[in-house]
Amino acid sequence: MMDERPETELISIPATPRVSTPEIQTPSGQRSPRPAGQKSSTAWTPTSFISPRFLSPIGTPMKKVLINMKGYLEEVGHLTKLNPQDAWLPITESRNGNAHYAAFHNLNAGVGFQALVLPVAFAFLGWSWGILSLTIAYCWQLYTLWILVQLHEAVPGKRYNRYVELAQAAFGERLGVWLALFPTVYLSAGTATALILIGGETMKLFFQVVCGPLCSSNPLTTVEWYLVFTSLCIVLSQLPNLNSIAGLSLVGAITAITYSTMVWVLSVSQQRPPTISYEPLSLPSSSAALFSVMNALGIVAFAFRGHNLVLEIQATMPSTFKNPAHVPMWRGAKVAYFFIAMCLFPVAIGGFWAYGNLMPSGGILNALYAFHSHSIPRGLLALTFLLVVFNCLSSFQIYSMPAFDSFEAGYTSRTNRPCSIWVRSGFRVFYGFVSFFIGVALPFLSSLAGLLGGLTLPVTFAYPCFMWVLIKRPPKYSFNWYFNWILGWLGVAFSLAFSIGGIWSIVNNGLKLKFFKPN
Repeated sequence: MMDERPETELISIPATPRVSTPEIQTPSGQRSPRPAGQKSSTAWTPTSFISPRFLSPIGTPMKKVLINMKGYLEEVGHLTKLNPQDAWLPITESRNGNAHYAAFHNLNAGVGFQALVLPVAFAFLGWSWGILSLTIAYCWQLYTLWILVQLHEAVPGKRYNRYVELAQAAFGERLGVWLALFPTVYLSAGTATALILIGGETMKLFFQVVCGPLCSSNPLTTVEWYLVFTSLCIVLSQLPNLNSIAGLSLVGAITAITYSTMVWVLSVSQQRPPTISYEPLSLPSSSAALFSVMNALGIVAFAFRGHNLVLEIQATMPSTFKNPAHVPMWRGAKVAYFFIAMCLFPVAIGGFWAYGNLMPSGGILNALYAFHSHSIPRGLLALTFLLVVFNCLSSFQIYSMPAFDSFEAGYTSRTNRPCSIWVRSGFRVFYGFVSFFIGVALPFLSSLAGLLGGLTLPVTFAYPCFMWVLIKRPPKYSFNWYFNWILGWLGVAFSLAFSIGGIWSIVNNGLKLKFFKPN
């Protein structure tokens, strides 16, 4: 016997129905839903037609089908638009990332050779200003990291999968490209080139420590070691997409934490040099002292790189209405930056305590080799150098991925088909050897931490604040509005000052800086 109650009572409809909106979907099946609250509850949605009034004249079986359809649409995020090119590119080809992958990638991108030169900045800043500047920079970049994670899906129906895309949405199509393309490409390509130099030089030192007096009379030259390291990078770069290098990022994260800890522990465990001093280095003129301080602050800023990869990392994660991508991304980023702090602060403080203003321009690893190469067991030195090599190999992959993505985006947009294996391999071989030749032509690039920090500082410290104001549009003259505008313009001012300090440091030293200077 059928239920005598009105048919509308058989339908469970929430008192305040959820508003649903369109989104973009890639052929890989991942979606980026529109955040709730953007439209009023009276706006049309793909399930708004499934209402009690609409269902009342329909029989019970049909009602069940439509109700199930409504639940399904609300679960997966509703109507979508296909973007076939996303499924062909390395960054968005795979969308099965998670919080663990986010932690691996962020940690691999956030800790590296730049941490080893932090004690050099302390030699010019001293204890108080060194620790203060490092703490402020860490908190500042953590805030801008949170901004980028939130802006990934800030505009309804779209995911900003790349830093340049978000810059275009905030600043406009042309201005966004001009402002963001150069620093992000320079940061990625410049870091890749510096990694080749550091990796090759570290491989040479590893060979010298392991082989010792038994080395042959004709060892490989430094340029030949660069070539060996570049060849290894090219082999590893054949992994197809960003998610596929999660294992390499895990290796890079573990090796970075390990060698950072080993370097400062070995340094503080040895006897300090007798002439050590903790007073900031004295320079002949006030202008020279000012430029040196600016260069030192640029080194601190360069220690916090990696924001140019935040959106790309988040793009590898699935996103639905109920499970947006920013949740696992922020969870993984918090874990990563906890370990980044555990690496950077001990290296900076422990290195300056161990060597003071005697710190060589190459950083703490150079100081460890110069002062304690005969007192530390060869096995520990060799292991430290080997870990640095592994970390450089892993970091090269994640910092090169945006360049690979750009190459393939240009190819697919012209041919309207995905890259074949041979085309993809050709792009990566070309990129690897171009980076090698740049490194050979500019062998001092690995020492330009201050200049690199100044030129790329807006990517981390300035642009995210401007993007938040322009996209989220907080109330004018509110605290949020003032806070982000002030931080953004401070970041631009610091970028100019640190770049000038970095250029002065290069000119003053006659381009003679080297990351490693074995005696």
